[in-house]
Amino acid sequence: MLGDLISEETGKVTGFRFLDAAPPQVEISFRSTGKLLGVEYQGRATYSSQMQPGGFLYGEGQGGYVSQDGMAIWKGQGSGKLIPGGGASYRGAIHFVAASGKFASLAGTVGVFEHATDANDNVTTKVWAWK
Repeated sequence: MLGDLISEETGKVTGFRFLDAAPPQVEISFRSTGKLLGVEYQGRATYSSQMQPGGFLYGEGQGGYVSQDGMAIWKGQGSGKLIPGGGASYRGAIHFVAASGKFASLAGTVGVFEHATDANDNVTTKVWAWK
């Protein structure tokens, strides 16, 4: 069952590189700020994404949330699509593989996410707990 919204963030793409040309595969890095379980954090993440037969994107990545009150590290997968005019939109799941401090309760938790980038490299992400 989809649970509560546990994280909401905004940020900026900080890196973009091509890993392969055919089919296209790219690596994206971004920085973000937001709240996780009501605690303000700074986040960083990197994911690679490749165009799939049928025209959708499949990506895998990892990242972390760091605050003065703890940290949480995740790995995830998602599927997405390119947005006309630039950017991409993804849906998927992240697995919290380590967590400490005020985020300790997230260890072993799965989150379901919506993630988007726009033509200006702005990032928005929301994560819900999967109970």
